[in-house]
Amino acid sequence: MVDVALPAVTAARSRTRRAGTIANWLAVAGLIYLLVAAVSVISSGFKTATGSQAEELFQFATNPLVGLMVGLLATALIQSSSTVTSIIVGLVAGGLPVSVAVPMVMGANIGTTVTNTLISLGYVRDKDEFKRAFSAATVHDFFNLLAVAIFLPLEIMFGFLERSALALAGPLVSDHSYSMENSNVVSTLTSPVTDTVKNITGPLPTVLGGIAMIVLGTVMIFFAIRYIGKLLKKLMVGRARRILHASIGRGPVSGIASGAAVTVLVQSSTTSTSLMIPLAGSGTLSLRQIYPFTLGANVGTTVTALLASTAVSGAHAVHALEIALVHLLFNLFALLLIFGVPLLREIPLKGASWLASLAVQRKRYAIAWVLGVFIALPGVLILATSLF
Repeated sequence: MVDVALPAVTAARSRTRRAGTIANWLAVAGLIYLLVAAVSVISSGFKTATGSQAEELFQFATNPLVGLMVGLLATALIQSSSTVTSIIVGLVAGGLPVSVAVPMVMGANIGTTVTNTLISLGYVRDKDEFKRAFSAATVHDFFNLLAVAIFLPLEIMFGFLERSALALAGPLVSDHSYSMENSNVVSTLTSPVTDTVKNITGPLPTVLGGIAMIVLGTVMIFFAIRYIGKLLKKLMVGRARRILHASIGRGPVSGIASGAAVTVLVQSSTTSTSLMIPLAGSGTLSLRQIYPFTLGANVGTTVTALLASTAVSGAHAVHALEIALVHLLFNLFALLLIFGVPLLREIPLKGASWLASLAVQRKRYAIAWVLGVFIALPGVLILATSLF
């Protein structure tokens, strides 16, 4: 009897697992819809709140350094560059000038590295483990800081990221196959959510109603990205680990590709790069092996903003796609230039190793780095600019 019953039990469990997997994938699809709809809500709310005054509203951020710090501080506090860049896409769709948004996107790239650095502090009791973990975390910090140091001045002088992204976005938006401007399919699909939120906030005065829409849209993005990440971890982390084991250590190109692939799978660069910290702390992977994976994760995380940009139709569709492409191009160009030039390639490695050596001797250097780079410096610069 037992032998006969076992296959039936196994088959029932298999069916239950399959049903659970299908349900999880359907939930992911629903949350992606919610994410796209949330961008549309933010866009509509921003237009309602600012009218034609969007550019004047953001005069304080026309200083690129302030825009950079706004993006950095927001991402450090939220601990999700995907969330911040999706919100930025929504704001651009509502009229925020792309030139103001570009430094914010760069700042978001720096801010997203704080999570890894905080995780590495968990190894502080063992000097060797802490040194390996902290250097693996801060190599991401140093790379993104170096990328901004190179590309922000170039962007201020020549606007090449904005121009390159616009050159790519224009044909895509006007192309009937992409159909953001001509077909409005996504806009039609998301209009029930946008209209519902409009109706909810309708009784409020115009400006307050727009602000309420922005807040509700932001909450929707938080919710969607948080639970997309949780579900994809459940569905894909096993596959992600297989990619890691198959790719890390085979060389830098394989490491970059696996970093991008794993980040796309779990929709979070924070998650994918956080997987590296325990492997670094234990000595399983070296700093040089982890470095390319981190750079691939930078590229993989841009998928969320590209997805969010599909929510936008009409006059601002090209600008929404443009800022999403700025995020992608910034990370691609930084990867090609910094990792492609041997002298530049070594700077993040040496910086991370140097800082880790200091932090091992005096733990306050680690704390000072986290608070200084991610909280104090952005706060002081924003305050100073607003005062003077």
